[in-house]
Amino acid sequence: MTIHAEALLFDNDGTLVSSLESVTRCWSRWTREYEIPAEDFARVGLHGRPAAEIVADLLPADRVADAVARIERLEVDDAGGTVLLPGSADLLAALPAERWAVVTSASRRLADARLGQVGIRPKTLVAADDVTRGKPDPEPFLLGARMLGVDPARCVVFEDAPAGLAAARAAGMRTVALTTTHDRSELVADVVVPDLSYVSVQVTAGGVEIRTTG
Repeated sequence: MTIHAEALLFDNDGTLVSSLESVTRCWSRWTREYEIPAEDFARVGLHGRPAAEIVADLLPADRVADAVARIERLEVDDAGGTVLLPGSADLLAALPAERWAVVTSASRRLADARLGQVGIRPKTLVAADDVTRGKPDPEPFLLGARMLGVDPARCVVFEDAPAGLAAARAAGMRTVALTTTHDRSELVADVVVPDLSYVSVQVTAGGVEIRTTG
């Protein structure tokens, strides 16, 4: 399939990089420290949502700020295990810096730590700190489009999580889903591929031509 766009918006964890082992370690430790029952943690869902929203679903309001700061410290300290996912480096290298952005549910501090580990330095980054409502709300992707100066309808979002795909659809953007963290049956998108190695781009006078296989 070929898609024409003016800008590409990438989720980070599960799309460009993987820190799954770190996430599992850190949140497992956090739930023990805050005595969160396993069934409660499983109920709220983890992947693709801002930590502040997850914590707010699990703890009283007066404990949220401290608990969010704690999970961020744990994850930043453990960011050394971050690895590039297949195709990420080649795809980003083929794009002009002004044609793409990273839109993540992580805090800016955590996003910088993970991206820095693998040498990705986006010119445009939208983090949880930059918005009032995280995915599945469209605000993060709409902000990314605005920062790039592109009509949302001319953006394509690359995501691995249902919450992120829902946010992209609500923003009026086309979507490419990756089956890196979820089964294909859980992903509602215009195109579904295994990972970014199944995506290639060609920069044109009018934007970017995206080709997908698989």
